[in-house]
Amino acid sequence: MNRRSLQIGFFLMIFSLTQTGLSAGGTTPGFNPNKNAYFGDLHIHTRLSFDAFIFRTRASPDDAYRYAKGEPLTHAAGYEMKLKGPPLDFLAVTDHAEYMGIVEKMADMSHPLSKLPLAEKVRSPRWRDGSAVFRRLGRDLYFGAPNDEFYKLDVIRSTWQRVIESADRHYQPGKFTTLYGYEFTSSPGYTFHRNVIFRSDKAPDLPFSALNSTDPEDLWEWMDEQRNQGIVGLAIPHNPNLSNGNTFNYQQYTLSGAPFDSNYAEKRMRNEPLVEITQVKGTSDTHPTLSPNDEWADFEIYQKAHQYSVSGNYVREAYLTGIRLQETKSFNPYRFGLIGSSDTHNAAGGYRESNYYSKIAAWDGTPKRRGSVPQYEGQSWEDDKKDPAFARWSASGLAGVWAEENTREAIFNALHRKETFATTGSRIRVRFFAGYDYPSALLDDGNLLTKAYQKGVPMGRDLKASGKKSPKFLVWAMRDPDAAPLQRLQIIKGWVQAKKSFEKVFDIACSDGLKPDPATHRCPDNGATVNTADCSYSSDKGDSQLRTLWQDPTFTAGQRAIYYVRVLENPTCRWSTWDAIRARVPPNPRLKKTIQERAWSSPIWYLP
Repeated sequence: MNRRSLQIGFFLMIFSLTQTGLSAGGTTPGFNPNKNAYFGDLHIHTRLSFDAFIFRTRASPDDAYRYAKGEPLTHAAGYEMKLKGPPLDFLAVTDHAEYMGIVEKMADMSHPLSKLPLAEKVRSPRWRDGSAVFRRLGRDLYFGAPNDEFYKLDVIRSTWQRVIESADRHYQPGKFTTLYGYEFTSSPGYTFHRNVIFRSDKAPDLPFSALNSTDPEDLWEWMDEQRNQGIVGLAIPHNPNLSNGNTFNYQQYTLSGAPFDSNYAEKRMRNEPLVEITQVKGTSDTHPTLSPNDEWADFEIYQKAHQYSVSGNYVREAYLTGIRLQETKSFNPYRFGLIGSSDTHNAAGGYRESNYYSKIAAWDGTPKRRGSVPQYEGQSWEDDKKDPAFARWSASGLAGVWAEENTREAIFNALHRKETFATTGSRIRVRFFAGYDYPSALLDDGNLLTKAYQKGVPMGRDLKASGKKSPKFLVWAMRDPDAAPLQRLQIIKGWVQAKKSFEKVFDIACSDGLKPDPATHRCPDNGATVNTADCSYSSDKGDSQLRTLWQDPTFTAGQRAIYYVRVLENPTCRWSTWDAIRARVPPNPRLKKTIQERAWSSPIWYLP
């Protein structure tokens, strides 16, 4: 790509992201028919969640919204948290529906719940008492059986109303969007958690929780009933990596034991158009044992020791399963888009590796507690044999959407149509289109985005076959100016052949003027390095943007396929290395010292 092309492309990208002025259908300044990139978090817990309160978080939904808008917030461990970088564009507080607000009331001596025996442990400063409360209430979630002593619907209803009122107080159309939401925390053995997000200004009287039913299908039926009453929502599964094969059941059975069928697929996709691919408890793109030919598969993998399944836990395998089901049984329950979010229980996400607060407040709020610094002063890593699970958690992630404006309706509609992308915390912007009639000069066209929409489809959509034509894919990524430069742009392809699934990773654009090897489809190493003594990294390697018009060299017109984009930054320090540097100790040798921040687009499905 020549320098003039880069300058034109840079101008077009900036123009598309900052265009102002109202247009037909617009309600706020900044409306852009070709859509702007907005970043947010749809997975935030405050003191209204039973576990967050036990972890000693005392921040409210109001505090969470203020933090997202750039204001400081005090951590449970006593230090100040402040967003690094610009404010977020949108946020949903998603406290656990199960016992929402109950533990907070147990700590309030003026409330009747404070008289319960368990309330004494809630108010106790001892860790063991907090753990006992956590286990006691968690047991109810496991069995889906509420305890009448704690399960007070009047408290849950009034707390839910507080959540709604807080969102309404902080909503600033055109500047900052708040969405009503909560977490459905079904845990019958493993994670079946979903965040439920609502479209606009209508919300149910009470959230449907795992204490109503642990089966996600019952949640979907309730969502269908709410939709019939004009209350439109969507559910977003998270932590599939911890679901022991159940989020994307590889045996193709529902939780109740029924085989998948078209009704199941339709109900699931009607209610769950998205999946959270990355968050503090790890990334769920793929696993090295599932994708042995993907050199970047081993990224922030978090697994519990007692898990016995890898299959069924990861997004890429689910996509492949879905197209195989479509091919063999004419339905696909896994036609979802992608977002990231944090799952913070601090009311404040630490999205930057250098600005990480971990997840569970006082329980892991210091480097010693999360295993990035030895437990005792002067102790070596040889002496400190502990390997806390917190050390394998991630400073991730963010949800990205392409929407016409920053309003509840526009943000929700972008989520619903899957014009979304996920990042591990960097604000990488990625656009992805496919079409048959894109001219070779499209990248230099002043109306690039208009033509991309007119002559093709964006991420999250189907591309139907056009005879035997090979589609062209327009892929465009722009770096976060506060993060490392971009290293490479990739397309991940999945397809079905003879009822078997296959995958392949293509490097389609390289930084620093390099070109992918046509035999290996890999970019040469661009030479970017990291100094783990101070976390400085190469400033002369990598690009501010990467974009290309690409055609699949392995395309077969009659072969069903899926394509999605992955963008990689140059390597930088992991949060655990930052912790060690600040404490002036060597990094934990059991942890990776560096990572490559990344972003993923929602897919485009090719339909023969």
